[in-house]
Amino acid sequence: MGSRGENGEWPSDDSFDDLPDLPEEWGVIVIPDDLSELSDEVAAVQAELRRSGPPTRWERILARPAARAVRRVVTAGVRAPVLIISMAILVTVASLFASAWPGSPRTPAVQRTADKTDETGDTLPALDLLGADGQAVALRGHLPAVVLLTDGCNCSKLVADTISAVRPDVAVVTVVSGASASPSTGLTPATGAAPQAQGKTVRVLSDPAGELRSTLKLGRPDGTAAALLVNRTGTIVRRISRTMSVNDLRPDLVRL
Repeated sequence: MGSRGENGEWPSDDSFDDLPDLPEEWGVIVIPDDLSELSDEVAAVQAELRRSGPPTRWERILARPAARAVRRVVTAGVRAPVLIISMAILVTVASLFASAWPGSPRTPAVQRTADKTDETGDTLPALDLLGADGQAVALRGHLPAVVLLTDGCNCSKLVADTISAVRPDVAVVTVVSGASASPSTGLTPATGAAPQAQGKTVRVLSDPAGELRSTLKLGRPDGTAAALLVNRTGTIVRRISRTMSVNDLRPDLVRL
């Protein structure tokens, strides 16, 4: 290889004629006199060579076909649970929005068995009703008690069976409400003639204003009796809106 002349020019001999020309896309290449000016380019080239160096042991292992197959299986195994969890979250969020979204209220289906028996913690109202002699009688004067609202009901058998079923310390109170409670109607239950039937306390009361039925929201008479099972403290432990048989009362009589 030749050397430069005194003016820094390459010699004009033919010593480089056998070398190929540089590609045109490289453009004009300027070689500085001070090679330290190329330090940035040298550092960039060295960094690129380090990045593209020979693969490590783990890279060679992971590059094998078996390792690639394992990676695909693991990826698919992870993707499926993630998809399932994502769908579950979406369904849960959609359900929450659906339950919170205001809609037209639906009238619940009322079954006869649903309103037939109702356990309650209400208190028997402290009402003064009319006795068979027309005198005021405190409804809560005899507790515990089974209160039977018998207006519009042919309940003679129910009343008699209830008197037989209760303990001696439990009173049986029959109440006739509304217009049928008037003495002139002749609908006073026959039990009024025997207030101590079978050695048990039996009271026949009238509620002309229908306060007891309206206060407890027992509904209109429908040919059946309504029953209230009241303990010693005046708490209604069972309310039966419609009954014609003492068998509806028996399971709860022991709670009085």
